Amino acid sequence: MKPQALTSQTFNDAIAATDKPVLVDFWAEWCGPCRMLAPILDQIASEQGDRATIAKVDIDAHPELADRFGVRAIPTLIVFKNGQPVNVITGVRSKSFIESALAA
Repeated sequence: MKPQALTSQTFNDAIAATDKPVLVDFWAEWCGPCRMLAPILDQIASEQGDRATIAKVDIDAHPELADRFGVRAIPTLIVFKNGQPVNVITGVRSKSFIESALAA
């Protein structure tokens, strides 16, 4: 399972319509560290698809979402539970670090 791409139109439903945690990756195509993080998120999405939702927001296509959550650097990962942000991770981190943040 791959991370799902979210847009301004689909974002609210995606984070609120589930009882699973949702990890949203705010990224951009031109961002080197974002490309380094992508395979880690793909792996987490494949392994934890039944326990968590992994999603991505392209900040160039949807800058209003980055502004809404105060994203000033990328990659930024935000964990949502019950539709609310509960954890923010900035920069490239290890798979185990991200999994711990998702489970917290």
